[in-house]
Amino acid sequence: MKPILFALLCSLLYLSSNAQTLAGRVVDEKEEPLPGAVVFIPATQKHTSTDSEGDFTLDMSDADSAFIVIQMIGFRTDTIFWSGQTDMLFRLVASTELSEVIIQDEKPGVYISEMNPIKTETITQTELGKAACCDLAGCFETQTTVQPQTTNVITNSKELRILGLSGVYNQILIDGLPMVQGLSYTYGISGIPGTIVDQIHVSKGANSVVQGFESISGQINVETRSPANTDQLFVNAYWNSFNEKHFNANAAFGGKKWRNLVAVHTVQPADRTDRHGDGFMDLPLLTRYMVYNRFEFGEADKPGWSGRVGLRLLHEERVGGQMNFHPEKGLGGQEIYGQRVEMMQPELFGRLDYTLSQRSRLSLLASGFAQEQDSWFGLLGYRASQRNAYLNLQHEWDYSLSGRMIYGVSFRHLDLRETIDLENDLAGRTFAGSYARLENIPGVFAENTSHFLNQKLTWIAGIRADVHNEFGTRVTPRTLLKYNISDRTSIRASAGMGWRTVNLFSENIGLLASSRNVIFQEHLQPEQALNYGLNFTHKYESGKWDGFVSADFYHTSFQNQVFPDYDTDPTMAIISNFTGPSYSRAYQAEWQVRYDRVVELKLGYGYLDVYRMIGGERFELPFNPRHKLLAVWSYKPRSERFHLDVNFHWYGQQRLPDTGSNPELYQRPEFSESFTMVNAQFTLNTGMFEWYLGCENIFDFRQMRPIVGWQDPFGPYFDTSSVWGPVRGREFYVGFRFRLTKSTPEA
Repeated sequence: MKPILFALLCSLLYLSSNAQTLAGRVVDEKEEPLPGAVVFIPATQKHTSTDSEGDFTLDMSDADSAFIVIQMIGFRTDTIFWSGQTDMLFRLVASTELSEVIIQDEKPGVYISEMNPIKTETITQTELGKAACCDLAGCFETQTTVQPQTTNVITNSKELRILGLSGVYNQILIDGLPMVQGLSYTYGISGIPGTIVDQIHVSKGANSVVQGFESISGQINVETRSPANTDQLFVNAYWNSFNEKHFNANAAFGGKKWRNLVAVHTVQPADRTDRHGDGFMDLPLLTRYMVYNRFEFGEADKPGWSGRVGLRLLHEERVGGQMNFHPEKGLGGQEIYGQRVEMMQPELFGRLDYTLSQRSRLSLLASGFAQEQDSWFGLLGYRASQRNAYLNLQHEWDYSLSGRMIYGVSFRHLDLRETIDLENDLAGRTFAGSYARLENIPGVFAENTSHFLNQKLTWIAGIRADVHNEFGTRVTPRTLLKYNISDRTSIRASAGMGWRTVNLFSENIGLLASSRNVIFQEHLQPEQALNYGLNFTHKYESGKWDGFVSADFYHTSFQNQVFPDYDTDPTMAIISNFTGPSYSRAYQAEWQVRYDRVVELKLGYGYLDVYRMIGGERFELPFNPRHKLLAVWSYKPRSERFHLDVNFHWYGQQRLPDTGSNPELYQRPEFSESFTMVNAQFTLNTGMFEWYLGCENIFDFRQMRPIVGWQDPFGPYFDTSSVWGPVRGREFYVGFRFRLTKSTPEA
C-alpha cells in the first residue's frame, strides 16, 4: 500500500501536460482547404476561424461532449457531434444558397467519451426514448453494463448491479450529489422519473475521488434536465396492460440571467392480478406523487457567480401481498398476509460556483434529504427515520497550460434510526428492537490530471482521507490511465480502493420481507475492496458506416465484505464480517454499428465470475448469470417520422440460495433456468406529439411462483427475495410525449 500511496502523491505534484484542445481542418469536397470558415460551439458560444491552410484549434477544456457547427459562405452548414476527439477533419459541401445555422443532428443514443480517462458510457435522451423509461430502474433496457435486480418481489423493490455485485457497491449520484443512500437506496432509483433525466453517465471500477470514497464496482451519475436546454413544455402520459398509469409534466422558463424548471410526476396503481395462482398479487399497487423544481442563475463560463438550487418532494405508497389484502384494515394481522411501504422524502440540493477566470473556479456542492418511513411486512412492523447532509467545497484549477488540479474538503452526515416490531410474530424471529446509526465524516481530497506524449497519454491520480467518527481515518487512493493508440483507438486502465459503511436493513430489504431470523455474529466493520480494470475501445467510420467496439475486464477483491449468509440455514440470515477471499471478475465485449444514421445494431456479451472461498471451497454468490447476451436493433428513417426499437436479452443460469434442508414443499433447485426476454417499441412522430406503443417480455417468460413458502406466509420458510427472472409476464403499454420547444432565443 505504501508504494501505491507514494506514487499517487508524486503524480499529484507532477505538472507536465498539454491543454485540452481540438485541432481540426476544414476542406471542400475536393480536399482543398477552406480558409475563413467559422467554427463555433452553440452551447458555449466559443468560436474561431480557419487559417490559410483550413486549420483551426479550439479550447474544449470545459466540455466532455458538444455540437460543433462549421459555416462558410457558399457551402452548406455542417453540424458534428464531438465527444473528446483531439483531431477532426470537416468536409463542407458546396451550395448555391446561404445556409442558416440550425442544429438538426441529434446526439447518438450511447457514446463513449474519447476525452475522459475513465471509460464512461453516456446514455442520452435519444437512447432513453427507445423504451418507456418510466423511472431510473427502467432506463437500462438497452445496456450491457447495468443489471436491474429485484430484491423484494412483493413491493417490487430494485437495485442496479454493476460487475455482478450488489447495487450498494456502485455509487449513484444525482447531478454529482450522493442522494441515494440508506433508506433512499431501496426505492430511490424507482422514485426518479425518466422524464427529468437528461443523460446518464455509467462507469465501471475505480472512479474519481472527488465525489467520495464509496464507489467500488462503478458509478452511475444521473444528469437531470437543465431549464437552459430543455423544452419549454413537456408532457408524458403512459398506461400499461396492468392498468398502471403514469403522468409527467415539465415546464421551463426564464432568460440568460436566470432559468427555472418545474416538474410534476404521479403514478396511479394497477389492478390486482394473480397469474401465478399463488394467491399473491403479481405486482404491487403503487401510488406516487412527486414535485420537483430546479432554479439556475448566471453563466458558468463567465467570471462571477453562477449556480443552481433545487428541491424535490416525494410521497410513495406500495401495497402488496395476498389478493384480498387491504392495508386500511389488515396491517399486521395474522389472517391475510400483506406488505405496505409508505414514505415521505423532502430533498434540497444545489451548487454555487464562483468563476475567478477561465482557468480557476471555486465550487460549493451541497445536498440534504430526510425520509420518514412506516412499513409493514406481514407481522413485522418497520418504522424508520433518516437525515442526510453532504457538503463539498472544491477548487478547480488549470494551474498552467499543462495541467489541472481539483482539491477540496467534504463533510457527510447520516442519522438513521430504525425500529423493528415483532410483537405478534409467529416465526420465532428474535431481532426486534431499535437500531441507530450516527455518522459524521469530514474529508480532504486532491486529484490531478496530466497529459503526456502530445496528449496521447492521460493520467489521473487522486487521493482522499476521511475521518469516520467511529471507524477512524481511512485513506482512498485511485489512479487512472488512458493511452490513445490512434485518434480512434484507446486503452484505459484503472486501479483504486473503495470503502463503505453498512446500512443493513435498508439495503437488504429481503431481511424484513422474509421469515428468516437475522443473527448478528459480531459488530459490523466497513466494507473495503480493491478494484482494477482494463478497457480497449476502437471507433470506426467508413462512408455511411460508423460505430465502435469495446472490450474490458474488471477485478474486485474484498478485504472485508458483509453479505448475509442464506446457505448455512435457510430459516436464518447470518450476518458477519467476511475477511476471507471474495472476488468478482467481470468481462464484457460490445460492438455497435450504424448505417447512414438510419439503422443501428448493438451486440453485447457479459461474463461474471463472483465467488467466495470458504475453507478451501469455492462458493458462487447467488443471483448472478455467468453469461449474458444483449442485442439492440433500431430503425429511424431520414424523415424521422417514426422509429422502431427492439432489444433482446438472454440470461444464463444463476445459482440460487440453498434450500436443501427445507421441507420438500419449500425447496428450490440449485440453479435457475436460463431465459430470454424480448422488448419492442414503435414511436410515431407527428410534430409536437410523439405516440409510442410497446411490449415488454413479448414471449411472456415468467419465473413461476417466485415466492418461497407462499402456501404458509406466516411460517418459517416464507421468502420473497428469491427472484431470478421476470415475474409479471408480457406487458403492453401505450403513451404519448408532447413537446413545446423554445421558438426564440433566450433574452
